[in-house]
Amino acid sequence: MLILIVAATKFEVEPLVQALGNKVDVLITGAGMVPTAFGMARQLSNHTYDLVLNLGIAGSFDRNFHLGDVLEVIEDTFAELGAQDDEAFISIDTLGFGESVFTPGTSLNEVYPNFYLKKAKAITVNTVHGHEPSIQKVQQRLNPQLESMEGAAFFYACRQMNVQGMQIRAVSNYVEKRNRDAWNIGLAIKNLNTFAIDLVSQIINN
Repeated sequence: MLILIVAATKFEVEPLVQALGNKVDVLITGAGMVPTAFGMARQLSNHTYDLVLNLGIAGSFDRNFHLGDVLEVIEDTFAELGAQDDEAFISIDTLGFGESVFTPGTSLNEVYPNFYLKKAKAITVNTVHGHEPSIQKVQQRLNPQLESMEGAAFFYACRQMNVQGMQIRAVSNYVEKRNRDAWNIGLAIKNLNTFAIDLVSQIINN
């Protein structure tokens, strides 16, 4: 099986790259929606894959998740794509100009049912939340569990390029007033890569 690993930064998947070497292709897009969509379009225009796996860290709105938890994202939304109407927000769907909600083309259960992860719904943003009033607004509007800067763009690119994609993220911090001292990026990356190395190794060897 030909697998492409997609990540925003090398830092997030470095243990996997060291462990698996040339057994998988790795695309480092850069942070954000535009680099993700462009990088994937260029890569997928020139290569064919059986599975495309987006790996990364995320902030969690949901306090039932713990720092370091590894989660399968089953829905992702472009949270800022739309228009403001005074205090209200009108999504691009309601405006009639496109879609904002995307889902994966495959699932962990379909790819390798021996593995299980908790499921989560996410939003994708240009500006990660760190201000309590804006956090409350997006929670009231979309009730997300996670946020990243790439996830929905990844799902969008997979659908446009007709490839089977799946998104796995580890919780590095809670979405709250910005407080880097409370983050645990190291634990999130360790757990993410431990899971991903095990999963990809099993897929490749079976």
